[in-house]
Amino acid sequence: MGAILLTSAYHRLDSVSVMTEAANRLLASLTPEQRAQTTFKFDDAERVNWHFIPRERKGLPLLDMASHQKHLATALLSAGLSQQGFMKAVTIMSLEDVLKIMEKDNGQRRNPEKYYFSIFGTPCDQGTWGYRVEGHHVSQNYTVVNGRVVDAPSFFGSNPAEVKQGPRAGLRTLFQEDDLGLAMVATLDAEQRKVAIVDQTAYKDIITFNNRTAALSGQPSGLLASKMNARQLDALLALTEVYARNVPDQLAEAREELIKQAGRNIYFAWAGGINKGDPHYYRVQASSFLIEFDMTQDNANHIHSVWRDAQNDFGDDVLKTHYQESHQQR
Repeated sequence: MGAILLTSAYHRLDSVSVMTEAANRLLASLTPEQRAQTTFKFDDAERVNWHFIPRERKGLPLLDMASHQKHLATALLSAGLSQQGFMKAVTIMSLEDVLKIMEKDNGQRRNPEKYYFSIFGTPCDQGTWGYRVEGHHVSQNYTVVNGRVVDAPSFFGSNPAEVKQGPRAGLRTLFQEDDLGLAMVATLDAEQRKVAIVDQTAYKDIITFNNRTAALSGQPSGLLASKMNARQLDALLALTEVYARNVPDQLAEAREELIKQAGRNIYFAWAGGINKGDPHYYRVQASSFLIEFDMTQDNANHIHSVWRDAQNDFGDDVLKTHYQESHQQR
């Protein structure tokens, strides 16, 4: 009986089923005009047109939804994130109100409801479809192929990285990403730092930016994990775990499996200062995944961070396999 209950609970929490249900509930709540604004064909070029700067996007924004629709849209956002990931997303969205005050904006540019929901294809458990939730400093992209979810690119940013004044002073939305990166570089000895620190000046942004693929060209790799001691390796894995655990358990386990398979063939690279408050950048890179973090803009109080699947962003690899198998069956 216990095994049956555990199995039942597992199926109730299946990520694809939750995403499918959340997407269909949102779609069912929309007017025909809203539905037309929200939905795209799966092969529409818009599916891979991702970004994280404050600009207008395609899709339906929270701003244009009724209150009950906003709840359902938030449920769809939550379906693709863990509790910690969802807290980051909604906190990042709320920082638009902080920027609105700081920049004396009239709400046209800085608005916590200018986050857009787009659904590509027809949501179903075993079909091929996807969705995106995107706005300033949030871009979460999901592709579903035959019951498997690919959750990349996955971007979180924070401006300000630390709120300096007002009632929310001291708030640091992405503090783990920053603190564990600094802790990692602090474990390295002088000789290791010569290899790991690839530039004394931090880059102005993440190198891959919003590129279609997560390819790095001509960039020094940094320090290989096989050259690290046990304490340093633990620090590196603690850092990667923060990124892996931004998504629900099933998806997090898939990210962790990529990290596990990479073993000690993982590189850690750093650019900029190594003290808190210094402009800095780091990346964790293997053949299968890439993590980038940058804290340089606005006097080093502005974070960009991303998880990329090196072979499978937007489901590229699973889609290729799916199409090949479909062709062979035909």
